[in-house]
Amino acid sequence: MTIKISQHFDSGAIEVVNAASAGVIDLNLRKDSHADIHQWFHFRLQGARGQACTLRFLNAGQATYPAGYEGYQAVASYDSENWFRVPTSFDGQVMTITHTPELDSVYYAYFEPYSWERHLRLLGEVAEHPLARVSDLGSTVDGRDMNLVTIGNPQAEKKIWIIARQHPGESMAEWFVEGLIDSLLDDANPIARKLLQRAVFHIVPNMNPDGSIRGNLRTNAAGANLNREWMTPSLAASPEVLCVKNKIHETGVDMFFDIHGDEALPYNFVAGNEMLENFTPEQAAHQKAFIERYKQASPDFQDKFGYAASKYKSDMLTLASKYIGHHFGCLALTLEMPFKENADLPDPAVGWNGARSAALGAAMLQPILLSLG
Repeated sequence: MTIKISQHFDSGAIEVVNAASAGVIDLNLRKDSHADIHQWFHFRLQGARGQACTLRFLNAGQATYPAGYEGYQAVASYDSENWFRVPTSFDGQVMTITHTPELDSVYYAYFEPYSWERHLRLLGEVAEHPLARVSDLGSTVDGRDMNLVTIGNPQAEKKIWIIARQHPGESMAEWFVEGLIDSLLDDANPIARKLLQRAVFHIVPNMNPDGSIRGNLRTNAAGANLNREWMTPSLAASPEVLCVKNKIHETGVDMFFDIHGDEALPYNFVAGNEMLENFTPEQAAHQKAFIERYKQASPDFQDKFGYAASKYKSDMLTLASKYIGHHFGCLALTLEMPFKENADLPDPAVGWNGARSAALGAAMLQPILLSLG
């Protein structure tokens, strides 16, 4: 077989410069479909079974987050189900994957993808549960469905909102939500049963379906970064945020979690709201207590490394968790997971992956329960 590289599938993204032989495969990171952002990649290589492949990403040094490739190992899979890490290096300009495929077809990606097909299957499974309902909130720029998962009694005392994947390339976020939902719907889980006596969960597993399918890292089909649209979302640029924001104002919210991934930091952490002018001592205590409880629930979670409060500037209220925290005065956190590895508990074979993200999602139920008040 001759060498062939393809990317015309769900979340596929790459540009081929040269693929004449397995030993010299030159690639470029492709831009988001409507924005000047280079980072995500996902492609299929055929015809290189048993050959030592050298795949060079020539413009990695000009990526949106080049630090994301420092100490990073790419993921690969033969069946798009089981993903593993492959040797990857970065000299500040070119990122290089060196790998000898065992089969004729192999996939490479920035992180373990979460497919649209799996998303729809998750919604279908949830809808069959007697405690859950899947409802339509509206449509994306490309006309895809924006669905809301509601678990528990909508009239419950506490309203918990969780959204994921505003940045579509941060696929670990939807793995996280899948793990949380599976645990919440587990009839044998006493934490879930206790939670659902007092709280209803409103969950948006994928805030950016168009960007996910298009193979974008941070933007939707209109080129909008949805996590900068919360003050003034519009039907033209950010209908995804508009419909979710409207629903939150309709239901109210007592806790809010926005699930993300960070390219550079090899840790799991949250960004809080301590920089907000109206952040009260009571909110500070609530936030601190939740973080301590999450650390106790999962050794994968920590608070030593993360974002400084000074990271957020005058546009902070355009971010989901800052907007919600400011307007509702509730616990509102942005949770970040690594593209690389959790440096505290490394697993060289798989790195941080979908299954570990799902486990961290399941572990969040305990600190939520303990923080209900």
